[in-house]
This record gives sequence, C-alpha cells and structure tokens, in this order.
Amino acid sequence: MNQVIWVVLLPFVGSVVCLLAHRKAVFALGMAASLGTLIVSVGLVAHVWEHASARVELGGWATPLGIALHLDGLSALFLLLTAVVGVLVGIQAGSYFAQSPELRAMGSRFWPLWLLLWGGLNGVYLCSDVFNAYVLLEISTLAAVGLTILSGSTASLVAGLRYLLAAMFGSFMYLLGVALIYAGTGQLDFLLLSRGVTPQVHTLTAFGLMVFGLLIKSALLPFHFWLPPAHSSAPAPVSAVLSALVVKASFFLLLKIWFVVFESISGGTPGGMPSQLLGILGSLAVFWGSFQAVRQSRLKLLIAYSTVGQLGYLFLIFPILASPDFQGHEALAWGGTIFHLFSHGLAKASLFLAAGCLLQAMGTDDLHAMRDIAGRLPVITFSLGVAGVSLMGLPPSAGFVAKWMLLRAVLASGQWWWAPVIVLGGLLTAAYVFKILAHTFVPSEGEALRLNSVPLVMTLVPLALAILCVLMGFRADEVIALLPAVPHFGTGKNGWEMP
Repeated sequence: MNQVIWVVLLPFVGSVVCLLAHRKAVFALGMAASLGTLIVSVGLVAHVWEHASARVELGGWATPLGIALHLDGLSALFLLLTAVVGVLVGIQAGSYFAQSPELRAMGSRFWPLWLLLWGGLNGVYLCSDVFNAYVLLEISTLAAVGLTILSGSTASLVAGLRYLLAAMFGSFMYLLGVALIYAGTGQLDFLLLSRGVTPQVHTLTAFGLMVFGLLIKSALLPFHFWLPPAHSSAPAPVSAVLSALVVKASFFLLLKIWFVVFESISGGTPGGMPSQLLGILGSLAVFWGSFQAVRQSRLKLLIAYSTVGQLGYLFLIFPILASPDFQGHEALAWGGTIFHLFSHGLAKASLFLAAGCLLQAMGTDDLHAMRDIAGRLPVITFSLGVAGVSLMGLPPSAGFVAKWMLLRAVLASGQWWWAPVIVLGGLLTAAYVFKILAHTFVPSEGEALRLNSVPLVMTLVPLALAILCVLMGFRADEVIALLPAVPHFGTGKNGWEMP
C-alpha cells in the first residue's frame, strides 16, 4: 500500500518544491501536488471500501520498534474531506492571491505553508502511535499559525500569537500525558496500548492530560478564546482551511485516544462522568457560539463564532455512546457525527470563501454594507444561502442528515435531554444565517456602494462547495458503509485489529 505513504509525502514534497520554486511557478506546482493528493486520497477510500483497512510498517520495522501508518474508514473519510476542500480552496487561492503584487507575494508564502499543513493533517489521520501523532499535529499547528499571520496585519499578528500560545500549551499537556503513558507501559502504538491499558493512577493522569490538551486545540468551550480572532483575521482561503479542516485534526485524535486507547477508562462505561462532561461542554458551545454569532456585525467574525457552535455538536457522540441502552445502534452516532463533520467542513469553507469574495467586492465585511448585494452579486448570495441551509440542518442537505441521525441516536440512547440542544442549536443557526441574508436583500439607501470586480473562479468555488453540501445529503449510504472500520464502543470490533 504505497498510496498510504504517498498521501503524506506528496504534500510535504510539494511544500518544499513550492518554497524553492520561482514565484510564478508556485501556483502550478501547488495545484499539481494538491490534485495528486486528491487522487491518492480517493484511491485510499476505494481501498477501504473493498478491504476495510490497511497497515503499513515504515522501513520494514515492525511495531513497537518501527513507525506504522494505519488506514481505516474514519481516517479515509478525513483524508477525503481534506483533499476535496484543499483542492477547491487552492483553486480559489490562485485567483485570490493574484489581485495585486502584495497578494502575489503573500500567495508565494501561502502554498508552502498550506501544503506543509496538509501533509501534517494527513499524517495525523494515518499515524498509529501517540508520539508521532503529536509530532505531526505540531507540524500542522505551526503551519496553521504561519498561515494565520500571513497578511502581517496587527490583528492577524495578535490573533496568531494567541493561537500559538494556546496551541503550545495544549501540546505540552498532551506530551506530558504521552510521557506518563510510556513510562507506565513502555508502549506508544495505539494497537498495543489498547490491549494493555489498565485504570491506574498514572494511566488516569495521562488520559486526563492528553484529553485536556486536545480539547484546547479543538477549541471546545471554554477553550475557544483563540479561535474567533484567528479565523476572522486571516485571508479568506486560510480562514476556510482553518475552520473546515484544522480544528478537526485534534478532534480526530481525541476519538482515537478515547475510543481506542483508553476505552476501558474513558467513560465508555454506562453513565461515565467524563463522557457526560464532554456532552455538557459541547452543548454549552452550541448555545454560546451560536449566540455570539448572532451578535456580530462583521461577516467573518460571525462565521468564526459559528464554528465554535457547530463544533459543539461533535462532542455529543461521547455521552451517546456511553449509554447502556445504545448497544447495536453505534452506526447512528458515528454516522451523524461524521456527516456533521463533513457538512460543516464543506459549508464553512464555502461561507469563508464567499465572505472573501464580498470583502474583495466591497472592501469590507460589515454586514450593514451588504445592502442590495443579492441583486448585484447573486451567485455569492446563493452560495451563502445554500451553505447556511446545510448548517441549519434543513433538507435535503448533508447537515439535515447529520442532525437527523444525531437526534435518532440521542433518543435511542435514552438521553432525551440532548435533543433540545440539537433542535435549539438549529434555530440559533437559522437566526444568524437569516441575519446574513436579510442584509443582502435590503435596498440600498441613496447611491449604491461601488463594487470591485471579483474573478469568476472566486465566485464559483464557494458555489461548488455549497452544492456539495446538498449533494452529499443524497449519498448517506456510501459514508455509512465505511463506518464498520470506525472504532465502535463496547463491541470489540474497533477497526484497529492487525490486518
């Protein structure tokens, strides 16, 4: 399975090549690496569809001496999401960074950092040991911070510094946990740890530290303080990948830690308090993030706070799977969570790229300046509306499938009190989506705002992402079919057996 190695190597090699290449060739080289990674990612999804999983021992050294890459349904879906969003964002970035000499200089720095970030993300999704997962997550984090400060503005520098400090503290907590677990077990590989972890003092401490660090990096409330300024102050293509992809990597690693390595002590038992705590924090994030989004007057800051709220839904999987009444219904929780993750990634990338188009056209992202935009920029407005429909969870979008499956999972688990979170969160999402659209249909007062031209490619990419949100709502069966390779609570079929 050389494809497993190449899906990590291609972005890294592309990053080095773009760093050394002439500025005029950077876009072509970056897109070549992006398309190659997309092709390999699709091939890996096809492999999982046919063979369930694959494991590659790098250098021929077997575990525990060597480093292994493990491919299953969950990692394949994350690879696919990253590749689809990455290619489309790259296409728009080509037009976005070609608008002026300053932006062209910024674009030449964008591609090496973005491909470095992409390689790190793919490595996290495939890595099979807790330490190398930390290394790859740090590569992604540092590249993401570099992208955040790409514009060099005061706001971006302050936001980038806050992001860096929060991420480094989270990484330090995670690394302390890795050190403790290694000192106690002498193992780092997920497979070996899943067979030998017992609820001892050092194990519980390691679990708490690792989870705490990943929650900070996942921006779960109350650790979300770094996310809105970082995502709202970055250039539009950067905001899109930060919101759609980067925060998902630490959540992916949290799923591995929780349901594979520490399943026996992580609240995977009925009524586990750690699982309930994550559900409560996720619920608070849904309400707080959505409420703050409704209050914003800047479009990009509104979308950034929306990310805080939408991420909260993902954490409902922990209390749902901890229910004693949920045996046999795991696919509902996993399907709803993965569908929400996908729909949010596509929709949020579409919203941030559409916001970049509006910023290019109007010179501001102030909502009050968006009067009569619906008639003058109909494609961009349509993209905002369709992506918003998916975030709200209205049919026939992927967001509707996600929230419907999560509602069914909540009721099947006997924990009805999570259902109002999903319903009321959807209503709050509708409030800030309608707030955006309402301003676009208000007639302009006096002389209409003069709009700058926006390249056609920049308007079509967010439209394509928004349409994908809808089309994916019709393809639920294919995604669910990959889920037997996803870690399942309490079944012993965790998808991590040695192939």
